[in-house]
Amino acid sequence: MTASKTILRALAGETLPTPPIWMMRQAGRYLPEYKATRAQAGDFLSLCYNPELAAEVTLQPIRRYGFDAAILFADILLLPQALGADLWFETGEGPRLSTITSGAELANLKPVEDIHETLNPVYETVKILSEELPKETTLIGFAGAPWTVATYMIAGHGTPDQGPAHALKAEGKTTFEGILDRLTEGTIEYLSRQIQAGAEVVKIFDSWAGSLQGTDFNDYSLKPMQRITSAIKERHPGVPVIAFPRGAGQDYEGAHAATGADCIALDDGVTAEWAAGAVQKDGCVQGNLASSHMVTGGDALISETKRICQAFNQGPHIFNLGHGITPDADPKNVAIMIETVRNA
Repeated sequence: MTASKTILRALAGETLPTPPIWMMRQAGRYLPEYKATRAQAGDFLSLCYNPELAAEVTLQPIRRYGFDAAILFADILLLPQALGADLWFETGEGPRLSTITSGAELANLKPVEDIHETLNPVYETVKILSEELPKETTLIGFAGAPWTVATYMIAGHGTPDQGPAHALKAEGKTTFEGILDRLTEGTIEYLSRQIQAGAEVVKIFDSWAGSLQGTDFNDYSLKPMQRITSAIKERHPGVPVIAFPRGAGQDYEGAHAATGADCIALDDGVTAEWAAGAVQKDGCVQGNLASSHMVTGGDALISETKRICQAFNQGPHIFNLGHGITPDADPKNVAIMIETVRNA
């Protein structure tokens, strides 16, 4: 690690005059060079498991924009595949998985120590990136949070309300909690190997945390992330963790303590002004420009970017979107956002 890397400084609690910046899904379908490399790979999973090409798409937005961090190109569903679930992608419809809804199906999953055979290409991608990234660029590894990954494993695909996972939680709690436990253990091993390969920061994406209510939010979103963070901190002292309980709303308050994470990533469902008082007081925050501005651009993009920078300028802040950039975004708007942040 390099002490002068701006993202590492922010994650250590330093308030910087200009916030470092990266963008969720910054390597993706809005970039023509990504589309060309994806076509070369043949399909999405082949791209994920080809270390040279996965490293290439990770590097593309760094070359184009000079972001302060690169995030490993992979997918949150590679872990369930490594655990033995069937995974494929339907064109235009997204991922499909063989379902895990019973104790017998859970018992048929591989032990967590066997995941690395499948995931070794991902670790190789990390190694390539650690060598090829500019020295000032931080390398971020990641995994999906147990709850979010479980929603796909239980339903077999993405759902608008995570209904099948909620149903199993209510009707088959032992199986449901067993799935979360297996995913928590697997995520610890997966992130640990990413760090060993060269990741300097890891991020836990709980994209569907907001559908958990009351004590379920604490028990099935925050607690698994805390278990993962604690294990990572024990194995890899000094490696920062970013937690993203998307959709948490007012429950973002206290999330630093509840997860043990160095930074809480914020979606655009909360205002930067509120989060500065309620969340940033406890440590670094990341976010939270609405990704729609990458499509629409214009004066609103500039004014919103400036507003967020201003709201968070009294504490540690990493500028980012509130969710991943979408395929219909205009690459020119990304450049405008970065210029605005760096000149705010």
